[in-house]
Amino acid sequence: MFEALHEIGGVLVYGIPEFRLPKQVVREQTDKMRDMGVQFETDVVVGKTVTIDELLEEEGYDALFIATGAGLPVFLGIPGEHLNGVYSANEFLTRINLMHAYEFPLYDEPIVDLRGKHVAVVGGGNTALDAIRSAGRLGAEKAYVIYRRSEKEMPARIEEVKQAQQEGIEFRILTNPIKFLDDGRGGLGGTQCVQMELGERDASGRRRPVPIAGSEFEIPLQAVVIATGTSANPLIQSSTPGLKTSKRRYIEVDGETQRTSCKGVFAGGDIVTGGATVILAMGAGRRAAKSIHEYLTTGEWAENPIKS
Repeated sequence: MFEALHEIGGVLVYGIPEFRLPKQVVREQTDKMRDMGVQFETDVVVGKTVTIDELLEEEGYDALFIATGAGLPVFLGIPGEHLNGVYSANEFLTRINLMHAYEFPLYDEPIVDLRGKHVAVVGGGNTALDAIRSAGRLGAEKAYVIYRRSEKEMPARIEEVKQAQQEGIEFRILTNPIKFLDDGRGGLGGTQCVQMELGERDASGRRRPVPIAGSEFEIPLQAVVIATGTSANPLIQSSTPGLKTSKRRYIEVDGETQRTSCKGVFAGGDIVTGGATVILAMGAGRRAAKSIHEYLTTGEWAENPIKS
C-alpha cells in the first residue's frame, strides 16, 4: 500500500479529529494488516513519485486499487482568502492530527495559537463541525459556524450539531462571508458578511440562499476555516492515459466490480463518488477486493468494463 504522507491511515488519521476517532484504533488495524503480510510504503505520491503505468509495467504489479479520496479544497473565491489565518478544512485538520495539536500543550500547536482567539468555520457539513469543535478544544474563546442557509438545511448530522451547540459553538446561520479583512499586518482581522434569506429551491432540493441588500456586517476573527467541500485531486487522472473520468474529474468505474477503463486498475471511495462516508468507501473496497481476486484468478478483463 502506497501512502503520500508519513503516517498510514488516510482521512481516518489526518481528517477525523481524535475526539471522534482515536488514532490508536486506526493504528491497531494497520498493525493487524502488517501481521497479515501487507507492506506499507509512505511518502509515495502516486502520479508524481511513480505513475500507475510504471507500477503495472515496470514494477510488476498485476492489479491496482486507487483510493486517493477527494482531497482538493474548494475555496470561496472572495477577497482576502490569501491572508494568514485563512485555512482550508483539509489543512487545518491535517495540521492538528498529524502534528499532535490535539495533545497540546505536550506538543506545540502547529497552527496559529487559538487560545483566547475568535475562530470561525464556513460551511455546514460534518467536516465543518469537526474543524470548529477542534478549534474549541484548542482554546478558542469564540467559535462560530457561519452557514448561508438555515439550520434545517445543514447537511451535518443532527447529533453533531447538537454536540457542537452543547460545547458552546455559536451558529451564525443565514450568513455568508463576502470578504476577509486584513489586520494591517497581512493576517486575518475579521470577515465582512451579508445576511441571507431563503428563496426558491435549487437542484439539491434545498431553498437557495439570497443576499439581503444593505445587511452587511463584520465579525472580528483571528482564524477562519473554509469547509465548503472538496473536489477530486487530478494528479493520478492527469498522469494515467486512458483512465476515464467524469466532467468533475472523478474516476468512472463499474458500480458492481469497481473496475476502471484501464486494464487491471480498480478504484473506489471519494475519488469515485465525491465526498461521502467511510462506510461507503469500505463497501467499495470490499467489492473491489472480490473483483480483483476474480481478475487475478481468471485473467479476464472486458474491453469496456464500465457499465453505464
